[in-house]
Amino acid sequence: MLHDAGISVVGRRGDDPHDDWVEQVAKGARAAIDAGVRYGAVDRERVAIMGQSHGGLMVANLLAHTDLFRAGVAMSGGYNKTLTPFGFQREERSYWDVPEVYHAISPFMHADEVDEPLPLFHGEADANRGTFPIQSRRFFRALKGLGREARLVVLPAEGHGYRARESVLHVLWETDRWLEKQLKGDR
Repeated sequence: MLHDAGISVVGRRGDDPHDDWVEQVAKGARAAIDAGVRYGAVDRERVAIMGQSHGGLMVANLLAHTDLFRAGVAMSGGYNKTLTPFGFQREERSYWDVPEVYHAISPFMHADEVDEPLPLFHGEADANRGTFPIQSRRFFRALKGLGREARLVVLPAEGHGYRARESVLHVLWETDRWLEKQLKGDR
């Protein structure tokens, strides 16, 4: 298991980091898995990925654009960046300046490429401008409409981060059940 594995994304040659964000994140994830396999800590056939907020966006993108993972868990993500057209996560250009970047980084636009199981968690009262609960609801509907294995868990009265003991324990319970199902045995 890799915990808190960091993946750096940088702008190159004067480019904005989001111009090739998906490619950089995919290369970083592959490098982390390869290192884990070399050290005998990772079974390449049973790797899952989990993230919250911008990490949830990363999870969904990695499931859409790579075959590195058997399953994912995403929490409080913003999956359609066109819903935040005036910037996101240090992206200062508007949608109208770089529509191709907003499209490329939005896993909602690539939901048809997600073929690994994915539960989405979201706080019902998330007031973060880039991660309103509609983000998870719409992404979930897209996945289900495409026949993908997905689950949506909306946590009552929770914001962007989950604070209530019941919510935290519920997320842990759901995640444990999900990963047991997806990672154990043959599929």
